[in-house]
Amino acid sequence: MHRFIGKFPISDNEFWVGDEELVHQVRDVLKLRVGEKIVLVGGEGKEAICEITGFDGDYLGIKVLENKENQNDPKVSVELYLSILKNENFDLAVQKAVEVGVSKIIPIIADHTVKTGLKAERIKKIMKEASEQSGRAVVPELIEPMDLKDAIKLAGENDVNIFFDVSGEKLDLKKSLKIKKIGVFIGPEGGWSEREISAAKFAKLKLCSFGKLVYRAETASTIAVYEAVKSLG
Repeated sequence: MHRFIGKFPISDNEFWVGDEELVHQVRDVLKLRVGEKIVLVGGEGKEAICEITGFDGDYLGIKVLENKENQNDPKVSVELYLSILKNENFDLAVQKAVEVGVSKIIPIIADHTVKTGLKAERIKKIMKEASEQSGRAVVPELIEPMDLKDAIKLAGENDVNIFFDVSGEKLDLKKSLKIKKIGVFIGPEGGWSEREISAAKFAKLKLCSFGKLVYRAETASTIAVYEAVKSLG
């Protein structure tokens, strides 16, 4: 069944959804009809299996068939501090990070960043669709872009922060019940500058690598988030 995340009153037995974009997706793109079933996720881990009861302009009629708890989101919070990449690469990195369980994405303007502009609304749409596709109940948060200095300061609230660079030690995450928030730092296409590496060391971020192989940034971010969720979540 197709899933949709939003502010839905799924505690009610029947209601109308007045979301023009959602109605267009259901009726005109997916071509779902009255009587077919969808899943609506209403926040705080609550979701419901619903039946489409009708269409009225930009409104969608809904009947709740079954309420349930969604427990698919990881228990550990993984924050991805991702240097801004070229459009398609950043989009892909964001999409895959959401699919494997990231909690928050913080775009970084690094020394070697080529493109600094981001279309926040497009990124948020990608994040929402990836959350729906992967069965999550929560859409991760997107933070305003910042430089590495501010990102390191923000990451001070985390239990541990991993700064990925080829000069670091091989990644080895061990299960720890004390770790609830972890930060993952991924550099741009040209890699981190020496100044940035020094700043990470000074801030006592844990420098790690993926071993002998060198990955593209979008691949590295997906693997790093996945390993953090798998090992600690």
